[in-house]
Amino acid sequence: MAYPALPHDHGGKVEQVCEHMPSTVELQTVSEVFKLMDDPSRMRIFWLLCHCEECVINISAAVEMSSPAVSHHLRHLKNGGLINSRREGKEVYYKASDTPAARLLHHAIEELVEITCPDGAGRA
Repeated sequence: MAYPALPHDHGGKVEQVCEHMPSTVELQTVSEVFKLMDDPSRMRIFWLLCHCEECVINISAAVEMSSPAVSHHLRHLKNGGLINSRREGKEVYYKASDTPAARLLHHAIEELVEITCPDGAGRA
């Protein structure tokens, strides 16, 4: 994509950076992943599923939420490609997807909790 000439020349390298700047369309997917994580409860559910595979009832108990509320969050996470599900008889089990986006998001959550919660106070 060609970028217009900048109105001011400050001797920086913004033109070089602009040559590599992702387009709005390319960043749409990134934006959608971050929108998925705009709820702390959804982040807790995702974090839990990064560490284990569980059913809705157990997830609900673990995060102290109703099953319908957890199902709502699971639907968003699944539609966003961050979690997978499998059926075993009548039970459906959920876990984090094994994708670069899910792994990176999990790592980011862990690092940010460490940074924002001194001494790991926020960790389970």
